[in-house]
Amino acid sequence: MPVRVSEAFVLRTYPFQEGDLIVSFFTRDQGRLRGVAKRARRLKSTFGSTLERLSQVRVSYYQKESSELVSLDNCELIQTQFGVLNSWEASVALDYIAEVSEQLLPPNEPNERFYRLLAAVLADLRANPVTGVWRAVTYFTYWAVRLSGFLPELKVSPASRDLARVMAAAPVGEMTPIEWTKETGADLRRQLCREIEMHIERRLVTLPLLESL
Repeated sequence: MPVRVSEAFVLRTYPFQEGDLIVSFFTRDQGRLRGVAKRARRLKSTFGSTLERLSQVRVSYYQKESSELVSLDNCELIQTQFGVLNSWEASVALDYIAEVSEQLLPPNEPNERFYRLLAAVLADLRANPVTGVWRAVTYFTYWAVRLSGFLPELKVSPASRDLARVMAAAPVGEMTPIEWTKETGADLRRQLCREIEMHIERRLVTLPLLESL
């Protein structure tokens, strides 16, 4: 069984058997995959903190022909999001970004632009963990919907429509240099969140928390 090595973002983990984890991760070249990390929950695990939510890692894995799950062999940390966890708002934003990505990304389908979107949004959130939360969330929500292949006609205010045009014109990965506040583009943000809800299997857990901020 050949071992693959890919850059990836860890989206979610689930306890599995005694000491193991099921890991959902989004690779740059193979799309979203799910795999088993043996003994990852044990104190002396070789995985350490590399499987934390939205950690960017270089993961080694292999897959048996008869198994839907890959087997994770090793993870090397490229970028952690620990630096924003002292901000509750940023922590909720991380949950939202990970949850939307998990729901929207189909398995085994590479999406280079979505990968670069995650990298850009997380970099901006690390640079602005307090003041940049809504900018990162709105930018991510807009492009997540658009890159997933559906985007409705937006019924928004003129100010928010101008903001959407600026966002649409900017290349993915470049943040718009606009002063963002909680109120900036609020109606656009709500409609985009609702549109995501309509196209996934279950209600987003973190959406009510975001709307309460």
